Amino acid sequence: MANIKSAKKRISVSRRQAAENKIRKSQIKTYIRHFDECLEAGELEKASEYIKLVDKKSKQAASKNVIHKNKAARTTSRLTKKLNAAMA
Repeated sequence: MANIKSAKKRISVSRRQAAENKIRKSQIKTYIRHFDECLEAGELEKASEYIKLVDKKSKQAASKNVIHKNKAARTTSRLTKKLNAAMA
């Protein structure tokens, strides 16, 4: 355990930031799950709304360095391919 005041503060700050990052990642995964459920149910309009949400949240997370920017782009691309295949 840290003895220096600044080290104690860094520990608490990093714990708080880790919790925020976990919330952001979990939110993205939840929207992806909702997207998949809408796709299976055939609700393509709702699914396209969820793609927009996933894209927005992924880009925000990438800008905060929670996830890599390429992962954000890859996720959006994969979901878009799924939606386009379902629409065809």
